[in-house]
Amino acid sequence: MDERAIGLFDSGFGGLTVARAVIDLLPSENLVYVGDTGRYPYGPRPLDEVRQFSRQITSKLVSEHDVKIVVVACNTAAAAGLDGLAETFGVPVMTVIEPGLRAAMRATSSGRVGVIGTVGTISSGAYQRAAASLDPSGDIDLTCAACPGFVEFVERGETDSDQVYVLAERLLAPIRTAKVDALLLGCTHYPFLARTISDVVGRDVVLVSSADETAFELRALLDHGLGPNRAGQGSHTWISSGDVSTFRTLGRRLLGPEIDEVQAWEPRSA
Repeated sequence: MDERAIGLFDSGFGGLTVARAVIDLLPSENLVYVGDTGRYPYGPRPLDEVRQFSRQITSKLVSEHDVKIVVVACNTAAAAGLDGLAETFGVPVMTVIEPGLRAAMRATSSGRVGVIGTVGTISSGAYQRAAASLDPSGDIDLTCAACPGFVEFVERGETDSDQVYVLAERLLAPIRTAKVDALLLGCTHYPFLARTISDVVGRDVVLVSSADETAFELRALLDHGLGPNRAGQGSHTWISSGDVSTFRTLGRRLLGPEIDEVQAWEPRSA
């Protein structure tokens, strides 16, 4: 048994979808979540800068909170390429990209899978490379589309406005044209827009969130090597680089009552 906490981080609130899945599936685990709301969104930023932020947050999680694993609950950070992060900080590092794509591949019956994400995630080619690795036979027809603006709506708490619906109709046009039957929400913010996305692409399209699949893979890692924590109810630590009262208010609305006290963090310039 390993009572050390699981570390998660995201550019803001999107990773709370992963945190929710982890809390529900692994209630005994201690959790430390860093929402880098002072520097969101990551999507438009240069990938080198995103990598710097990721190293900085991972260093904080390891040195100050002694986490046993770091979950990069941000697709843009994962897509930036975090090679060497585990070796540098001496803890396992997992991302949301491959778990989510595996789930989408299982969900399709036609072989036509869509992926939507931030500009940084889609332009990085991370999902295309992951698909080539997971599907070497080329049976999956992958259509990717960037959705700039979605993250900002979620961060403002506007998840069902007329404006976001109009934006979704425009940005999701390539997905509709491709006639996919499974759509991976390749940004952890996007599940908060699931109703709008489903209305636009059609209710017959299966929406896949990487959050649940990431939690299942995390449980497998804990059970087969890292060591789970089974000592009662886990504790939850919430950290924000932005306004903590905003994080608490919006975070409780998006995740639930587990978000109570929020710690402030002022990261040094990367």
